[in-house]
Order: sequence, then C-alpha cells, then structure tokens
Amino acid sequence: MLAAQQSSTTSREEFTFSERDFQMISELANARYGLFLQPSKKALVHSRLAKRLRALNLDSFEAYCDLLQRSEGDAEQTHLLSALTTNVTHFFREAHHFAYLKDKIAPILAAKAKSGAPVRLWSAACSTGQEAYSIAATLLDAEPGLDRFDVKILATDIDPKVVETARIGRYPTEQIAAIPDPWRRVLTRGASDRSADFTMDNTLKSMISFGELNLIADWPMQRSFDVIVCRNAAIYFDKSTQARLWQRFAKALGDDAHLMIGHSERLRGPAEALFKSVGITTYQKQAQSKHRDEGDKN
Repeated sequence: MLAAQQSSTTSREEFTFSERDFQMISELANARYGLFLQPSKKALVHSRLAKRLRALNLDSFEAYCDLLQRSEGDAEQTHLLSALTTNVTHFFREAHHFAYLKDKIAPILAAKAKSGAPVRLWSAACSTGQEAYSIAATLLDAEPGLDRFDVKILATDIDPKVVETARIGRYPTEQIAAIPDPWRRVLTRGASDRSADFTMDNTLKSMISFGELNLIADWPMQRSFDVIVCRNAAIYFDKSTQARLWQRFAKALGDDAHLMIGHSERLRGPAEALFKSVGITTYQKQAQSKHRDEGDKN
C-alpha cells in the first residue's frame, strides 16, 4: 500500500494535469470512442496516462495534448484508448450467460443451422478473445459437429492490440484454472503445448472472425444476428450513448434473437420496449408483429 501511495505521489509531482488538459482528453475520448470521463475520474486518467508521457519522453500533459491534436499523434490515440479502458476478462466470465446459451439457445441455433440457414453470433467488445472462444466452446459442447455448418461468430473490439491477441488465441497457463473441467478439453483439445502458454483449439478458431470495430461508428455488417454478447463496454458510455447502442443492437438482431449484457448494465431508452428479460442480464428481442399486437391491445 505504501509503495502505491509513493508511486501516486511521485506521479502527481512529476506531471501537472490541468483542468484544460483533462477537458481536452475527455472531449477527444468522447468524440472518437464514446468514452464518458466524469470529473471524478481525473486522478485515474492522470495516473494511467503518466506512463505514456514517460514512454514518449514528454515533460508535461500540455505537450501530450498537443501531440494528440497533431497528425503525427494519430498512432498515440490507440495507446490512449488502451490506457483509459480496462481489458479485464477471463474464460466463462459471468457463467450464467454460457449456461443459458448452452441449455436454451444452442438447441435453437443448431436446428436452424441444420436446416441450412446461416447462424450468426457477435461478441462485441471481445477484448483479448476469451469471451468469443468461450461462446464457440459452449456451442460445440451443446451440439458437437456444429462447426461443420454455417455457424460463425464475429468478435470485435476497438483496440487493435487486444484484437491481435484474440486472433492468435494464446494465453498464460494460469488462465486454465478459470476454465471449468468440462470445458477445458473443448477449448484446448489438440492445441496445447509444453510451454508456459496454451493455445486455443483450431476448430474453435475456425468458427470465429476477429476484427476492429468502434461501437459508436458505422457498422459494416448486413446480416442480422441470432445472439449479441456485449458485456462491460456500455459502462464507459453516458446514458444517451448507451440508449443509442441498445437500439442499434435491437436493429441488428433478428426477431426472437438474444442480447446479453454486463452484470452492472441495464437496458435504457426506446430499445427497452423491444426486449423481454429471460435471465440474468439476458434479453430476447420480441418479434415486431408481437410487439405491434401488444401495442394494439393497449
């Protein structure tokens, strides 16, 4: 604790962080990424970005802000994003979602796939990829051989560094402890090695496409999704941005499709009327005809 206090004190003495500096960084983060940095986050922002100033050999936050506004500072904005957000995740985080996916949703998706129709799932804000691989493993555990059908998982994140980690699919062995025994074989089957890391099974990799995507920018996807999982990303947005995001997800989902969000997140805005709760932070989009019928009755 003392060391942390000393480090924090040293950081404050090293770089002055004016209100103007904080406002400039807040406005840039909001305009580019939709991040909502409340004034109470100023000390946290200072602490995280002080590391970038040292790495760049800058002597002030004023110089850092100046860099961000110049064309040569475009590359730094990726580091800014990484510093301001927390990519904390692990396999089968919020296990209730995967239990619901296996027991309730996977049989429906399997029947759809076996009928010849495409099945699409989206891991939005996938971070370093554990969520996407957990989704793929859940589907294969529920319906072995499902990878032979047109079943694809899109996994996206705004941070190119974490997307690359996810695409490689290689993780420290200590993360195996977070994987329940029944799933462990599915995730690492035929892909583990004797090093300090383990690699995702190639069958799982074949089901997932990783890419960069800014949730507040345009989405290039045309086909509707059967499931969207977006957890612990909306917490970085203000309420109006969250409401717009939920509504966009509703439009991107097919009728009776599912949305899963983080444990501290809640649906708000117009989209709230389009979903019904079917589990812990798990929602099913109501078919438009059903929604209209209910509106007529009222």
